[in-house]
Amino acid sequence: MNEGGKRSPKELGTEKIGKLLMRYAIPAVISMLAASAYNIVDRAFLGQFVGALAIAGLAVTFPIMNLSAAFGAMIGAGGSTLLSIKLGQRDHETAERVLGNIISLNVVVGLVFAIVALIFIDEILYFFGASENTLPYAKTYMVIIIYGNIITHLTHGLTNALRVVGHPNKAMVSVLFGVFINLLFDYIFINMCGWGIAGAAYATLLSQTLSTIYLVWCLSNKNDLIHLRKGIYALKRRIVKNIFAIGISPFCIQMCACLVVVLINRGLKEHGGDMAIGAYGIVNSITFMFIMIVMGITQGMQPIAGYNYGAQQYSRVTEVLKKASIYATVVMTCSFILCEFFPHLCVVIFTDDAETMRLAVEGMRIIVLVSPLVGFQIVVGNFFQSIGMAKKSIFLSMSRQLLFLVPLLLILPRYYGTAGVWASITISDGISIIVAAIMLWMFFRQGAFKAIKTDIEL
Repeated sequence: MNEGGKRSPKELGTEKIGKLLMRYAIPAVISMLAASAYNIVDRAFLGQFVGALAIAGLAVTFPIMNLSAAFGAMIGAGGSTLLSIKLGQRDHETAERVLGNIISLNVVVGLVFAIVALIFIDEILYFFGASENTLPYAKTYMVIIIYGNIITHLTHGLTNALRVVGHPNKAMVSVLFGVFINLLFDYIFINMCGWGIAGAAYATLLSQTLSTIYLVWCLSNKNDLIHLRKGIYALKRRIVKNIFAIGISPFCIQMCACLVVVLINRGLKEHGGDMAIGAYGIVNSITFMFIMIVMGITQGMQPIAGYNYGAQQYSRVTEVLKKASIYATVVMTCSFILCEFFPHLCVVIFTDDAETMRLAVEGMRIIVLVSPLVGFQIVVGNFFQSIGMAKKSIFLSMSRQLLFLVPLLLILPRYYGTAGVWASITISDGISIIVAAIMLWMFFRQGAFKAIKTDIEL
């Protein structure tokens, strides 16, 4: 559709929900799968060409990567949600300023995070579970990645923004292009040049840099109703406040994920050693691939839900929630079947070390026991975020991580060793699914949108 001769995402309020969700979700799913391929490719190359200790060293970096992602998610998810709501309200001037503020915030926050992380890198990695054997691998990788932290933040933030302003296919191309470059340079730097884990870091950073250049080029198209231009980058207090209000939910999710991975790494290190941490890195790569598909579905849902909420078309918001929940359940059921019955086929991609394989297979079979319903829980949390109800979304994520998972990680491994670590994840998932179902039921029982109160200033 056109407004003033320029392209606009009005289809979000008029197109059939099923067709619209597929149009937005499929590129997002492909993008998320491609994004997860960054980790899978790095670990596969490292496992095959460097060794199991390199995978363990990379797994130690998970918490600091989650910590960085927490700030990126706060700005990226918060900004894109606010952007979609403003588009639904036809407030195009504010929408452009939101886009400019996404860039400015990512630069400022990314720079501050990088400086602090580099100063305390050794202390941080030891705290996150590094040993004398894995520290050289972890530090080499993270120092390179941290130097490009601003690029990493901009890549995620601008990908979400490009999708929201009506270009999900271009957002998908950006991620696919980055993965292809990452794969190519992983092979060159790790296998041909013999740079080891440093090669994996350089490949990742180079691919993200090229993706960011492409994203900026796409968002600078003057034929689009919303595009980058002069005068939109100055930080505005109200916009920043709203971005943080919405983005605090994914921020808390990532922060809790950081804490959880620290506890998992430390528990595995104590009861299984460095190889157990490496096994977790493998399990996380495989299971997270399916989670990323679900996240792609929720990313496809987010602009549709946000736009129609802003336009007060609440029946369309409810419909997209239902369809997203169904798709997510199907995906996570496939995860259960693959990981429960064919775990060896997955693990052999990463390593041929017998002990690492044994630990990975054991962990995978336990972790996926409630997978078929995990997708529903993720969709519900992102649904509340998409309509501006950040507090409910925060509670869902915080309760799973802090109220359920953390206590279990502190107790079960003492009695059941590494099996206790895996079981803690499964049990917390099961409880959080029940909580999500109850919250959604109460939301609709109380009249849903009739008396809705959001956490942002519309």
